[in-house]
Amino acid sequence: MSNGKADVANTDTTAASSQAVKSTAATAKSVGKSLFNWAAGLAILLVLWWFGGYLIEINPATTNFKDFGPIPTFKAIPYLLEAGKIQAAVFTSGYRLGAGLLIAIVCGIPIGILLGRSKVFRELSNSPFQLIRMISPLSWEPIAVIVFATWNGAIIFLIAVAAVWPVVFATAAGLAKVDPAWFKVARNLGAKPWHMVTQIILPAILFDILTGVRLALGVGWIVLVPAEFLGVTSGLGYSIADARETLSYDHLTAMVLTIGIMGYILDSSCAMLIKRYSWHHS
Repeated sequence: MSNGKADVANTDTTAASSQAVKSTAATAKSVGKSLFNWAAGLAILLVLWWFGGYLIEINPATTNFKDFGPIPTFKAIPYLLEAGKIQAAVFTSGYRLGAGLLIAIVCGIPIGILLGRSKVFRELSNSPFQLIRMISPLSWEPIAVIVFATWNGAIIFLIAVAAVWPVVFATAAGLAKVDPAWFKVARNLGAKPWHMVTQIILPAILFDILTGVRLALGVGWIVLVPAEFLGVTSGLGYSIADARETLSYDHLTAMVLTIGIMGYILDSSCAMLIKRYSWHHS
């Protein structure tokens, strides 16, 4: 009898081990496929870039712009890193982006909660919010330059104006999906308004808030570079404008590539945070 139980236990252990091996193999296969697709996509982009640079170089009318190609660009990157130009530009632009995004989050989440919880506020604010939202953020630049004493302040304001709306509407949309019964139960249990926000609303809509922040980050990153084209003497946008004025096309494309890489890293980081901290993905 004991031998029969032992045989059953051994069979179960073997089956569990086999299942674990299959699961590990499937995970490894999935990761390998994702890495291959990621590398293949970048390789295709690089080939297209090289081909475009080759066409520019062999055309007598455009051969002066041959430094836009990948080889001159990759040669320029070590020089720019050694001179500290890339690091300085990324740090300055990162500060402006971070400050503008922080303002957008701090202002956007409470406004979004009000939109989701108050019908009167939602109806009163809908038309003015939609009107302001549809104004191009860069069109505020002349006003921002007058209002703010420094270009840093003006650029941060432009980023905040652009980034606040994804946060506002993502927060409101997330709150609209929360079951109203949760709030009734919380009130019956004596929850205060602050408890409603911290214990029910924020955990329930964290996925939507993080999604809105990801969208806001993308919008702010797009607004940042053109906002730095004028008035400032630092940042990624200024580096591109300076390279254009000095006809350093390899430096220009190196800074453009830096913008793409940094934007990709920031967006991927937001995606990881969404996956890590949202209960939707638990």
